[in-house]
Amino acid sequence: MDIVTVEAQIVEQTWTNLFLVALLLFFFLNFNKRGKLNLPPSPPRLPIIGNLHQVGTLPHRSFQTLSSKHGPLMFLHIGHTPTLVVSSAEMAQEMVRNHDIAFSNRPITTAVNILLYGCKDFGFAPYGEYWRQARKICVLHLLSLKRVESFHFIREEEVSVLINKIRRGSLDGSPINMSEMLLGTAHNIISRCVIGQKGNGEGGDGTRFGDLTRRFMRQISESNVGDMFPSLGWLDVLTGFVGRLKDTAKEMDEFLEKVIEEHMALKSDMQSDQGKDFVQILLQLPSDGSELTRDNFKAILADMFVAGTESVSTATEWAMAELMRHPNTMKKVQEEVRKVVGKKPKIDAEDMNEMEYLRCVIKETFRLHPPAPLMSPRQTSTGVTLGGYHIPPKTRVLVNVWAIQRDPKLWEMAEVFYPERFENVAFDFKDQKRFEFIPFGIGRRSCPGMGFGLVAVEYIMASLLHWFDWKLPHHVAPEDLDITEAFGLGVSMKFPLYLVPTVYRP
Repeated sequence: MDIVTVEAQIVEQTWTNLFLVALLLFFFLNFNKRGKLNLPPSPPRLPIIGNLHQVGTLPHRSFQTLSSKHGPLMFLHIGHTPTLVVSSAEMAQEMVRNHDIAFSNRPITTAVNILLYGCKDFGFAPYGEYWRQARKICVLHLLSLKRVESFHFIREEEVSVLINKIRRGSLDGSPINMSEMLLGTAHNIISRCVIGQKGNGEGGDGTRFGDLTRRFMRQISESNVGDMFPSLGWLDVLTGFVGRLKDTAKEMDEFLEKVIEEHMALKSDMQSDQGKDFVQILLQLPSDGSELTRDNFKAILADMFVAGTESVSTATEWAMAELMRHPNTMKKVQEEVRKVVGKKPKIDAEDMNEMEYLRCVIKETFRLHPPAPLMSPRQTSTGVTLGGYHIPPKTRVLVNVWAIQRDPKLWEMAEVFYPERFENVAFDFKDQKRFEFIPFGIGRRSCPGMGFGLVAVEYIMASLLHWFDWKLPHHVAPEDLDITEAFGLGVSMKFPLYLVPTVYRP
C-alpha cells in the first residue's frame, strides 16, 4: 500500500471521527438543554414521527387517556411539531391569568394559509395589530347583541322552512335525515346573514355555494404531511393536496368577488344597519386610516361560514341525539317549551327568555359535546413557565376542552347527560372565572360569535320541540342510538341522525 493511500485513509478516518464526535456533542448538548428546560412530562416517542402514532382518529379522547398517565400538562411531538396538551381547568386558568398574550398566537397551517388569504381573516390571524383591528370590526359591527337581534327575522324564516319540510316528510311516517336538514338550515341562516342570499338554495349560485362551503369546511381541517414534517412539504404538492386547496380557494374567491361587486352595484342608501347583511356593513365602514383590503373582507366573510355553520348544525344535532337517548329529559323540556308558546302560531323572540330548562339542555350539550373539543390551536410567541414547567416559544398548544368538561373531579356524574346540573347555578358561557366550562374558548382568542350561534341553536331547538313529537326508527332503542364521533373542524356524529317526527297539535 503506497504512502498516498495510507494518508488518504488517515484523513478519511479523521473526518469520520470528527463527525461522530460532533454528532455526539450535538446530542449531548441538546439532551442537557432539554433537561435544563424542565419540559412537561411526555409519553415515549418514536424516531422521526414522535408521538404521531398516539394521536388516533379521535385526538381529544387519545389525549385524555395519555394525560391521565402523564398529567394535565403533557409535551408531545406530533411529527416535528412540539405540542403542549392542557387538560385541566387549573392550567387553563393559569394560561389566561398569567400568560394570555404569550398564548394568543395561532399556528399557520397549509390549509388555513391557502384558503384564508394568508391568514388575513380574524379567527386564524396571528396575534397583533391587524388581529385587534379585525376583532374590533367583528365584535362591534357584525356580532354585537344588537346585530344578532336584528337577524331574528332570518332565523324565523329559515326555521319556518325547516318546519314545513319536516311536516311534509312526516306524512308517510318514515325516518328523516335530521343531520342533513339541520346542516342546510344552519347554512342558510349564516349565508343570508353574511351575504344576503341562501347558500343551500334550489339550483343556481345557492346550490353551488352550498357545495363549495361544505368542501371549504372539510378541507380547512384536513391533516397533511407538511404541517407535521416541514421539510417534506413538497409531498403535499405531489399528492395533489395543495392543488385541491388552491382550486377551492380560487372558486371561493371568485364567488365572494361576485357577491361584493353585486353589493357595491346596489349602492344601498339605507341609513340604519337594520336588515343589512355582513357584506353591506363591511363595505360601508367609515374610513379611519386603517381601511381593510378586499382580501381582508373576503377572509373575514369566509370565517363566518366556517365557524357559524359547523357550530350551529353540530350543536343542534347532538342536542336532539341526547334528548332521544333520554326520554324523560325530552318530555320535561317539551312541556316547558309548549307551556311558554301555548297556541301561538309562531315562537317569538321574547318566548326564548322564559325557556330556562331548554337553556340547561343546551348548556349540557355544549359540556359533553363542545364545538371545538381541542379548542382552536394556539402557539406560544415566547417561552413561558406554566405549572412549574418551561414551555418553549413556537410550541403548538391544544386545550382539551372535552377532557376538562368531563373531569370527574369537577363534575358529578361527569359522563352523564344531566341538564339539571345547570339549574339555579351561575354558569354563564361568557364567565371567564369558571374554567371548568369553556365550550367557546378562553382569553383573548375566545369565540366572538358565541352569541350569534347560541340564539340560532336555541330557536331551532325550541321550534323542533314545540311543533313535533319525536321517535327513533322502530328498530332502534334509545340506549342503542349510535353516537360515534367523527373528528373534523369540530366533532359531529359519524352517522346521520334519523328520526321519525309526528306533528304536534296543541
